[in-house]
Amino acid sequence: MAITKKRKAVNSKVDAAKIYSLKEASSLVKEVNTTKFDASVDLHIRLGVDPKKADQAVRGTVTLPHGTGKTKKVLVLCPADKENDAKNAGADFVGLDEFITKIEGGWTDVDVIIATPSVMPKIGKLGKVLGPRNLMPNPKTGTVTNDVAAAVNEVKGGKIAFKVDKAGIVHASIGRVSFNADKIAENSQELINALIKLKPATAKGTYLKGVSMASSMSPGISIDTKLFIH
Repeated sequence: MAITKKRKAVNSKVDAAKIYSLKEASSLVKEVNTTKFDASVDLHIRLGVDPKKADQAVRGTVTLPHGTGKTKKVLVLCPADKENDAKNAGADFVGLDEFITKIEGGWTDVDVIIATPSVMPKIGKLGKVLGPRNLMPNPKTGTVTNDVAAAVNEVKGGKIAFKVDKAGIVHASIGRVSFNADKIAENSQELINALIKLKPATAKGTYLKGVSMASSMSPGISIDTKLFIH
């Protein structure tokens, strides 16, 4: 596949052999963006864990100080007495049985699903649809709760969920290229801090093996992991 002149120019700005500081990467990722839309800025963090072991399957949530730059669509599955709380908090979709039927039919046009504990038995059968899309409500990520209003506010305010994949890598969107470099760096630092706090006691050797930053369709920028180890 031929490489365009624009892509060649972008690639020339990123030194594949260099390890950048977080501040440098946060500035550079803006310079090498070639999309005409407000592209996502993502972090890819390789951890020294064995995801096959339950006690090393790192997952959690973090509230980014500057949000993600994306307005997330939230569905709240709850009994009727909680619906007004969810709607007033800004949930995009609220209900129960009608949405269970829609999801069974393949509908998943949401970014986050929040549910109350009482309706989880009904939602369990949706695992095959929601699981692969990382949409299944889970107490560990705060998406199974009786305080649906607080959960909606957190998601709308920049709370993201993350988990290590089968290859031991955490992928997460931490902003948009329209953010200034400081906001990109601060959001990145917040995610990395959260991951460091979640280091499993049974994980041996180097925990942060590699950190890379990239925007949509841009080359990856390697970040010095030593800067995060105190």
